[in-house]
Formats: sequence, C-alpha cells, structure tokens
Amino acid sequence: MLQFLLFALVGCAAAVGHYGVLILLSEAFAVAPVAASAAGFVVGGVISYVLNYGHVFHSDQKHLPTAGKFVAVALTGLAFNSVVMWVLAHEAGLHYLLSQVAATLIVMVWSYTANRYWTFAGSAAG
Repeated sequence: MLQFLLFALVGCAAAVGHYGVLILLSEAFAVAPVAASAAGFVVGGVISYVLNYGHVFHSDQKHLPTAGKFVAVALTGLAFNSVVMWVLAHEAGLHYLLSQVAATLIVMVWSYTANRYWTFAGSAAG
C-alpha cells in the first residue's frame, strides 16, 4: 500500500508536467486536445520514469532494459489515454480537462500494475 501511495505521489508530479503542457498547448496554441494530451503525456512519462526508478521501486536494474519496458508500458498507457480523450472530449463533448482526469485515472491503474509486476519486477521494492 505504501508503494502505491508513493506511486500516486510520483503520479502527481508527472501530472503537473502532463497537465501543464496540455493546458499550455490547448489554451495558448489551440492544439487539439488529443494531440496536446499526448505531448503532455511524454513530459509526464519522463518525470515518472526518473522518480519511479529511483524512489518508488528502488530499482537496481540496468536502465536500458528497464527503460525499454517502461516505454512499452507508457506507449500502451498513451494509447489508452488517447482513446479515452477522443471518446470523452470529441465524441461525448466533455471539456478536455474533465476528459483528461478520467483518462489519468484509467492509465494510473494500468501503469502501476504493469510497472510493479513487469517493468520493475525483481527490484528492491518491486
């Protein structure tokens, strides 16, 4: 449970980067919500990897294979994020930030599970 709480705190830091880019691109540059969210997702992903590797899962694994697994999980998460954003923002007409909150919750569950049991499996805290 503590590990999930740490993961959620890291997720908050990553969300600041993600939502910051999303809002900046959407509001200042009129970028479509799905594309702006995808760009923010990448920024959040970098923050998430660095903090999860060192502080949540205390990984002692080599970065290259671990980062490869993390990217695979993140790309799947990006696909989930983009589908949810498309359905809620474009098809259902919800505001892009409400759509992003729903997408974030879905991706958080996916990401924790996949990273805990695959990406960082066998790490000190994984």
